[in-house]
Amino acid sequence: MEVAFASPGLRKICEDPQEAKRRLGQASARKLQSRLADLMAASRLGDIPAGQPHPLKGTRAGQFAVRLSGGHRLVFEANDKPVPTTKDGATDWMNVASIRVVFIGDYHG
Repeated sequence: MEVAFASPGLRKICEDPQEAKRRLGQASARKLQSRLADLMAASRLGDIPAGQPHPLKGTRAGQFAVRLSGGHRLVFEANDKPVPTTKDGATDWMNVASIRVVFIGDYHG
């Protein structure tokens, strides 16, 4: 799967293990590397087994998340052109093949 980033800061957290550890702590940094490897190895989001992948609601509607550690999440949106949709017009997350990382952290607090 193709993975893009909404900002240079997000790219740095994802590509620099020391930066991830500094910003997220050791456990979440380790999970982040594992989740990113899973995403990059998959052909589509439906192939991701780990991290309890789930679509988000409320102010994050249209985004998707996978768990890291504690309350940390890796949040992304579909970056396909065009975005695959279901019959009712919602994003067909299981067939998304390109994502853009938009947030890494705890959005619950």
